[in-house]
Amino acid sequence: MPWESTIPNVLAGDLPPAACSPMNNDEFAAFYERSARPLWAYLARVSGDPALADDFTQESFVRFLCAGYGADGEVAARRYLFRIGTNLLRDHWRRQRTTAIDDIPEELFASRSHAAHTDCRATLGPALARLRPRDRQLLWLAYAEGYTHREIAEVTGLASPSIRLLLFRARRRMARLLRALPAAEEEAQ
Repeated sequence: MPWESTIPNVLAGDLPPAACSPMNNDEFAAFYERSARPLWAYLARVSGDPALADDFTQESFVRFLCAGYGADGEVAARRYLFRIGTNLLRDHWRRQRTTAIDDIPEELFASRSHAAHTDCRATLGPALARLRPRDRQLLWLAYAEGYTHREIAEVTGLASPSIRLLLFRARRRMARLLRALPAAEEEAQ
């Protein structure tokens, strides 16, 4: 089924679905294949919730298609797609919500052994989870996606000159958390 038929006419106003985006089916399919996984990984790491990342990845592509963006080249289109995802995260974080203690997974209350943190992923995961969302976002875009400071500024909406300082502070917080993890584990044992 072509993607044009999956987007309701309501989202695009009175325009026919094909007028939603300048990309044709093949161009969009190729763009999706190259962009969906990195976008999902970014959203999952920054939000800490894979299910939320699934939802926001899908919503990002729907909004991207309905915005009619894509004529400026793939790099610009990808940055725009990440910007949409970033804005969805911001909207999500702004919503007031409460969490009952029964909704918190029990494994978060269990003590962690040193063996559980032997590989890099297991060490970085808890430290990243303890960082502020903006710090996670900046570190992910810079080191996982390889974006430049200017590109990070475009995605996040922050001033380009401030990215360098914000990344420095985020790296410093991450290093402090990584140094604190072994000490916290020894105290727990």
